Amino acid sequence: MNKPNERLKWLMLYAAVALIACGSQCLAANPPDADQKGPVFLKEPTNRIDFSNSTGAEIECKASGNPMPEIIWIRSDGTAVGDVPGLRQISSDGKLVFPPFRAEDYRQEVHAQVYACLARNQFGSIISRDVHVRAVVSQFYITEAENEYVIKGNAAVVKCKIPSFVADFVQVEAWVDEEGIELWRNNATSAYDGKYLVLPSGELHIREVGPEDGYKSYQCRTKHRLTGETRLSATKGRLVITEPISSTVPKVVSLAKFDMKTYPGSSTLALLCPAQGYPVPVFRWYKFIEGTTRKQAVVLNDRVKQVSGTLIIKDAVVDDSGKYLCVVNNSVGGESVETVLTVTAPLSANIDPPTQTIDFGRPAVFTCQYTGNPIKTVSWMKDGKAIGHSEPVLRIESVKKEDKGMYQCFVRNDQESAEASAELKLGGRFDPPVIRQAFQEETMEPGPSVFLKCVAGGNPTPEISWELGGKKIANNDRYQVGQYVTVNGDVVSYLNITSVHTNDGGLYKCIAKSKVGVAEHSAKLNVYGLPYIRQMEKKAIVAGETLIVTCPVAGYPIDSIVWERDNRALPINRKQKVFPNGTLIIENVERNSDQATYTCVAKNQEGYSARGSLEVQVMVPPKITPFDFGDTPTNVEDSVSVMCLISNGDLPIDIEWFFNDYGISSYSGINVVKGGKRNSMLSIDSVQARHAGKYSCRAKNHAAAVNYTTELVVNVPPRWILEPTDKAFAQGSDAKVECKADGFPKPQVTWKKAVGDTPGEYKDLKKSDNIRVEEGTLHVDNIQKTNEGYYLCEAINGIGSGLSAVIMISVQAPPEFTEKLRNQTARRGEPAVLQCEAKGEKPIGILWNMNNMRLDPKNDNRYTIREEILSTGVMSSLSIKRTERSDSALFTCVATNAFGSDDASINMIVQEVPEMPYALKVLDKSGRSVQLSWAQPYDGNSPLVRYIIEFKRSRASWSEIDRVIVPGHTTEAQVQKLSPATTYNIRIVAENAIGTSQSSEAVTIITAEEAPSGKPQNIKVEPVNQTTMRVTWKPPPRTEWNGEILGYYVGYKLSNTNSSYVFETINFITEEGKEHNLELQNLRVYTQYSVVIQAFNKIGAGPLSEEEKQFTAEGTPSQPPSDTACTTLTSQTIRVGWVSPPLESANGVIKTYKVVYAPSDEWYDETKRHYKKTASSDTVLHGLKKYTNYTMQVLATTAGGDGVRSVPIHCQTEPDVPEAPTDVKALVMGNAAILVSWRPPAQPNGIITQYTVYSKAEGAETETKTQKVPHYQMSFEATELEKNKPYEFWVTASTTIGEGQQSKSIVAMPSDQVPAKIASFDDTFTATFKEDAKMPCLAVGAPQPEITWKIKGVEFSANDRMRLLPDGSLLIKSVNRQDAGDYSCHAENSIAKDSITHKLIVLAPPQSPHVTLSATTTDALTVKLKPHEGDTAPLHGYTLHYKPEFGEWETSEVSVDSQKHNIESLLCGSRYQVYATGFNNIGAGEASDILNTRTKGQKPKLPEKPRFIEVSSNSVSLHFKAWKDGGCPMSHFVVESKKRDQIEWNQISNNVKPDNNYVVLDLEPATWYNLRITAHNSAGFTVAEYDFATLTVTGGTIAPLDDGTGHGNVHTRIRLPAWMPEWLDLNFMVPLIATVVVVAVGICVVCVALSRRRADDMRGGQKDVYYDVVYNQTMGPGATLDKRRPDLRDELGYIAPPNRKLPPVPGSNYNTCDRIKRGRGGLRSNHSTWDPRRNPNLYEELKAPPVPMHGNHYGHAHGNAECHYRHPGMEDEICPYATFHLLGFREEMDPTKAMNFQTFPHQNGHAGPVPGHAGTMLPPGHPGHVHSRSGSQSMPRANRYQRKNSQGGQSSIYTPAPEYDDPANCAEEDQYRRYTRVNSQGGSLYSGPGPEYDDPANCAPEEDQYGSQYGGPYGQPYDHYGSRGSMGRRSIGSARNPGNGSPEPPPPPPRNHDMSNSSFNDSKESNEISEAECDRDHGPRGNYGAVKRSPQPKDQRTTEEMRKLIERNETGPKQLQLQQTNGAGFTAYDTMAV
Repeated sequence: MNKPNERLKWLMLYAAVALIACGSQCLAANPPDADQKGPVFLKEPTNRIDFSNSTGAEIECKASGNPMPEIIWIRSDGTAVGDVPGLRQISSDGKLVFPPFRAEDYRQEVHAQVYACLARNQFGSIISRDVHVRAVVSQFYITEAENEYVIKGNAAVVKCKIPSFVADFVQVEAWVDEEGIELWRNNATSAYDGKYLVLPSGELHIREVGPEDGYKSYQCRTKHRLTGETRLSATKGRLVITEPISSTVPKVVSLAKFDMKTYPGSSTLALLCPAQGYPVPVFRWYKFIEGTTRKQAVVLNDRVKQVSGTLIIKDAVVDDSGKYLCVVNNSVGGESVETVLTVTAPLSANIDPPTQTIDFGRPAVFTCQYTGNPIKTVSWMKDGKAIGHSEPVLRIESVKKEDKGMYQCFVRNDQESAEASAELKLGGRFDPPVIRQAFQEETMEPGPSVFLKCVAGGNPTPEISWELGGKKIANNDRYQVGQYVTVNGDVVSYLNITSVHTNDGGLYKCIAKSKVGVAEHSAKLNVYGLPYIRQMEKKAIVAGETLIVTCPVAGYPIDSIVWERDNRALPINRKQKVFPNGTLIIENVERNSDQATYTCVAKNQEGYSARGSLEVQVMVPPKITPFDFGDTPTNVEDSVSVMCLISNGDLPIDIEWFFNDYGISSYSGINVVKGGKRNSMLSIDSVQARHAGKYSCRAKNHAAAVNYTTELVVNVPPRWILEPTDKAFAQGSDAKVECKADGFPKPQVTWKKAVGDTPGEYKDLKKSDNIRVEEGTLHVDNIQKTNEGYYLCEAINGIGSGLSAVIMISVQAPPEFTEKLRNQTARRGEPAVLQCEAKGEKPIGILWNMNNMRLDPKNDNRYTIREEILSTGVMSSLSIKRTERSDSALFTCVATNAFGSDDASINMIVQEVPEMPYALKVLDKSGRSVQLSWAQPYDGNSPLVRYIIEFKRSRASWSEIDRVIVPGHTTEAQVQKLSPATTYNIRIVAENAIGTSQSSEAVTIITAEEAPSGKPQNIKVEPVNQTTMRVTWKPPPRTEWNGEILGYYVGYKLSNTNSSYVFETINFITEEGKEHNLELQNLRVYTQYSVVIQAFNKIGAGPLSEEEKQFTAEGTPSQPPSDTACTTLTSQTIRVGWVSPPLESANGVIKTYKVVYAPSDEWYDETKRHYKKTASSDTVLHGLKKYTNYTMQVLATTAGGDGVRSVPIHCQTEPDVPEAPTDVKALVMGNAAILVSWRPPAQPNGIITQYTVYSKAEGAETETKTQKVPHYQMSFEATELEKNKPYEFWVTASTTIGEGQQSKSIVAMPSDQVPAKIASFDDTFTATFKEDAKMPCLAVGAPQPEITWKIKGVEFSANDRMRLLPDGSLLIKSVNRQDAGDYSCHAENSIAKDSITHKLIVLAPPQSPHVTLSATTTDALTVKLKPHEGDTAPLHGYTLHYKPEFGEWETSEVSVDSQKHNIESLLCGSRYQVYATGFNNIGAGEASDILNTRTKGQKPKLPEKPRFIEVSSNSVSLHFKAWKDGGCPMSHFVVESKKRDQIEWNQISNNVKPDNNYVVLDLEPATWYNLRITAHNSAGFTVAEYDFATLTVTGGTIAPLDDGTGHGNVHTRIRLPAWMPEWLDLNFMVPLIATVVVVAVGICVVCVALSRRRADDMRGGQKDVYYDVVYNQTMGPGATLDKRRPDLRDELGYIAPPNRKLPPVPGSNYNTCDRIKRGRGGLRSNHSTWDPRRNPNLYEELKAPPVPMHGNHYGHAHGNAECHYRHPGMEDEICPYATFHLLGFREEMDPTKAMNFQTFPHQNGHAGPVPGHAGTMLPPGHPGHVHSRSGSQSMPRANRYQRKNSQGGQSSIYTPAPEYDDPANCAEEDQYRRYTRVNSQGGSLYSGPGPEYDDPANCAPEEDQYGSQYGGPYGQPYDHYGSRGSMGRRSIGSARNPGNGSPEPPPPPPRNHDMSNSSFNDSKESNEISEAECDRDHGPRGNYGAVKRSPQPKDQRTTEEMRKLIERNETGPKQLQLQQTNGAGFTAYDTMAV
């Protein structure tokens, strides 16, 4: 046996030793089934799992495979992950679970770890991508908005500082400024144009920063993405703005000059360029071209925006990655910022193919395809283990068994990773051998035979061989080997040993072997016997290898086996290893040390041994020294040689040479010379091309054979292998011309084509689809005539000049048309020529077809055919003289020659203008566009280029049109830029290249309306007066109406405030060109307002106009100058000083001050007053009368007029010397006496102290005599005069200042004759009415003259009042008006007579003036005033008195010269009484007749139901604008509703504003409801009731209820015949007739009463006296109440009687306590919103049928119809069987004149017993309907009210009857307590319905919710008024509005209004009842005593019973007092809650 086999045996022996223990378990796996496969991930965890410690996390990992793979979680290092209690666990379904944990339990190795999921089954393992798990422990953090420093004008970027430990989880959501305006991160394009922009990264970008931005601050709002928590930054960032001092170069923070940013794909990102400079720099962005230093400008578009210096990229893509450069420049310099942007894309990977099955030895290739950005690494794994490969392609050259399994490709970057898996399966013939059954170890005695069996399987079928001790067993006489193949393909082999010997023992091995593998099995056969060692053959081993040999021992048992060398037991060195089983191993064998004979010794226990020797020969293989032919190629003809030298190896060595693996001996030209035992030389004398190749030297000895190879490279010039020749090809065939050449280097073969038709100049072949050169062969696919010509093939390799060959390629062509089909157009009616050019071998014949029919010109002379011979072929022309539409056809020319035929077609298109489009219709329209469609017309064989849509306004002509161009391929288009609400005519025209069609039929459309787009024009705002401005404007341009303008919203507000506009609506004026105007009223005086206007139509409102600002007119100062003072300077000058009024009261700019002054006695006469203007705060009045008392007032004047005058002040000028006496008389008294008389000076200028009479004899030098006379004496008798001597007299007057001027001189002469003369002067005497008057008549004369008087020309005769005094004077006693006139005194004697005339003026109070009504408006009356004709005394002015029907008298002063006077600020729609008195300096005169009138306006008018109510399924919308206000502005509405079958109303709201729409919510679908609306204005209120049914859920309606059934609560009425009018219904007529009768009786009674008291009416005398009498009537013993004292009235919480009809508003019978008791939610009515000035009709119904109220409605007795049978016009009917008190105006003054009357029972009245009604004529317990009613208005809840009428002027009181024991009624009782009415002395202590609230807190005890509602401490007890009939403790208080004192009740408070904060809530007393009080007080509360009235009839007390109880004092100690003043009535001492 040769040595290699020997070595193989030993190797097998060693393997057997190693596998002894393996036995039969070394079986291969079964081949996989087709459906079995390795694992694949179904659900792979994501790259990053972040979670909060409060939430925890679950990570799911799922994989599929067959069998189902096992899921294992591992760390990044491959170690498996286990459970950590409470922190980490792996669930049964393979999830990795992190439960929530406490912060202190955080463990980094658990909660901050990289995990992976491993899935494995028997076919392999795969690992998921890296899973970065990060648990975040919730911890406190704050964010800070940082200040940003910025130069003015630059852009600022405000940053939000987020702590680093939460930066990954917290991002900026929005920024908030100090006004609360939020700026959100917004990717919308529109956001990029504003001032503020929140960048995607969270910074706030502010453009063009100005100084105003420095005052704002900003906070950032952040959101934590794990917890969802949002928070505002702890600090506010603001801009610190620097004003540039000089130009500044753009500066960038050095840290920001280079930046690197990474963003995920599809996100919006921002690249900052934070540069600032001055002037503001310009920013430009560039991007570097990848891999270069070149850059290009960034293109800005919809996706890429630049905001200031910031570049914003939306929907970023990977291509956006790169290096960006921001260049910043201004006029001073520049700067730049570099940013490297990486846009990431998610990583993904895929392996192709995902599964492959490879046969043994075949190559396998896996390709990893991946996407994403960036990609840092690519790596491969097999079955979860790295294989060190990092290329995208994995190639396995030769597949082995161990290569099968799962392969994975991983791609990674810094952020994420991705993986893909694939499976490699082994091919079908890839089943290595498997031992299926084998023999076992056996021990036996010698002798018997042995049978050993091995069964193996595999594909291909293996062969089995047997070995013993490493030697193959061959068949012999004792050993027999046999085998066979079973039906399932297994091989069965057996070994038979005949009669086994001891020497047969040993290690047997069966080996199954095929080309795909080996399987073996070994076991020992032990045969008892002595040790025996079989012979071992010589072992040859190559040096350096490892020697493995096993001692072949037989015999059993064996105790030991040892190896020896030279009698030394091994091992003797480190290389030797000896094993107990007899195996010897020597490593790295060397000849010198290891070549020897080794002995194996086997022993048994008895000491027997056996020995065997092994000779080991160590062989040294040959070693060849390297050689080569040199570094450079060898040229042909050179010579070369190489030497093959064996440097080492055992001889003999056989050396051989090979050329390209072939022996050289047969190859010519190569010589081999052997130079010795160890070398051989190869030489080539003349190298040729054939010698190039690989030369190998092979050295072989016994040990091995070795090779060494080198290559000889030979440069060989090209030479032809296949030289091309001329070729001819049929056209269209694939031509192939070969051109091959050889040489080294390999020649390059190229083809070129000759230029032109002759060879000479060549050019390279152009690459095309059909010409290519492959390995020197020219291929021309589908060769054509164009390819014909000369071609050059050239072969060049750089060695020599190369080879070339020229050939001719000719193409044998059938006819060919270069153009197979073309279109030719011609205009209809014009000539046309069609040409066909056929190329090919001539001759060629051409025929023409038309639509596949032969065309013969002979048949139609329009056609002509011509032919022309060309060099390349033939041209045929077909001419058409005149084209028709029928010539639009397919013309075909057919060419034929010897090689074939061809045809070409010409599509002849005869073109004309298109036909007109049709079927034009409108698809859709809006305000500014219309969508049209039409049908495409015949296009005239020319594509429609376009359609022209022509449109015009309907009134315009078609010459004034607009056009829209539409592409010709469409049949739909939109016409835009139309005007809304406009009629248009539209038509369409088609156009092709030939021309345009006719216009289509026009369609007419009207565009939809839009809100106006124009602003009102010519807006002017002008002040009308101090509180009114007139706004005028014109409509927007007509084109911008966009519909019909319905009106305008005029908004106004105070300028320079942030308040919103208050809008008023103005209807549109249809008159063309007329200006609209609106007066804005009730504005502040001299205040600037901003006004805007917007037009609106039915679609909506247009744009606001520009703000117009205007001041209201300057008002007059509302306060006078203060501290006015006057100082007398001289007798004619007074200084007046003052202080300016407060600035806030100036109401304008005070320009001047006016001082009004006049003498005090002329002050009343405006015409006598003087005015002086001055700008300073004092002035001096000059030219005054001397010693005169002056009255002065000062007022301030603005442009608005004169302000309020100050309180008059008075100063008197200084006295001066008097003027001269006005007249002097000198009368002769005798011959020595003269009487001098005089009149006092006209201006005495002081108090006259004396007169001085001067006398002087005329003509004489005598001295002047003086005589002083007392000041009261007006005559002086000069005596002792000389007779007949003239004397001169004059008189002076003197004051304390001195003597005045002298009078005129008069001369008289004493005489004996004394004629009758009167010394007195004509004079005017003023007498005061009822005083005495005396008129002097002093006469002289001798004889004594007779004195007579004439009065008004009539002789005087004495009477009781007039008599003549002895001195001649006339005395009149008690002067009256008739005494005024002329009085003449006549003195006569015998000598002469004289007379004087006096005028007597009687000063009396004025008589009653005439008052007439001039005009009325809704809030003003205009009256004319004329004085009485008989007034003589000058009238100083009028006092105008007026009062509303139910209110206080008010007065107004009217100047005497005013012809008309306006009484303003009156209540709309109210009755008024007006009268006037005049006054003069005597006093006030008589009153005029009372004028009864009313202001215009009515109570609200009912709307139409469809306009008012809009019903849905669960709500109803109320359109309150549908109500008409009746001329008086609406104040509010009360809304109540109930289901139709309910009795009680639910109040929805008591304060709905009139301009609003109101929605009643929470209704049930498909349900009938009643709705009650109470509309209030100042003229009254209107109650309307509606029925409606809500819709069904689906929006349908329900059937109407049958109102005629009378069942349930449906309103019953008597059906009338159709011909009878509705108002004839008995339910209507009976109450109407009863009402008329009762009213007539009442009027008669009143008239009788009035006539009886006429004599007592004191109004005939002075009115003041009458008023005193009335107002001072006693209220009780010693008590008076002066109504003229407003302080007392206010103190009492008193208001003038606002209405005699005082029921509460329907529905207001619930208060908070009531709700508590009933346990229901919500108050039914929380404010009785009725006005005391209103009309009496409390109820009005829309329905014609009456509404009888059934059940105990509002607490009425059952069956009490309570006047609810009502029809329109019946609002004021009187309730039947009720006692009424009619109180007129006079009765209000004197309640004693009031009288009662009683109505009759109603025909339907059948009520049960009702409580007795105190003070009425109703018998006790009488059944019937009981109503207390004031005036003619019904009072609901009759059984709850009693009326006490005190006859002695006490009071007329409505109080609730204290009649209930039921605690639940306590609250109701309190409710009625609020409506108590007390009529007192013509006034009425009336407390209106208190405003109630929904607020449940209002039931709190002792909390004054209403008592102090209107100011003043009126909630306190008024015990000090006890004698007047004290008011109750829980007074509701005055119903007056505290602001203006008008009797209008306050507006209803807002719902849920918190009165606890109200400034009104002063009182600590409450008129509400708490729940506790309700339980405690069953009757009247407080000190009202214990009067109770049982609700049972038997417990009801009559009036008489009550009187007796009071007399016995059984009703409580202080309950009631009997007051008897002028009558026998009684009044409750403590009345209830007035």
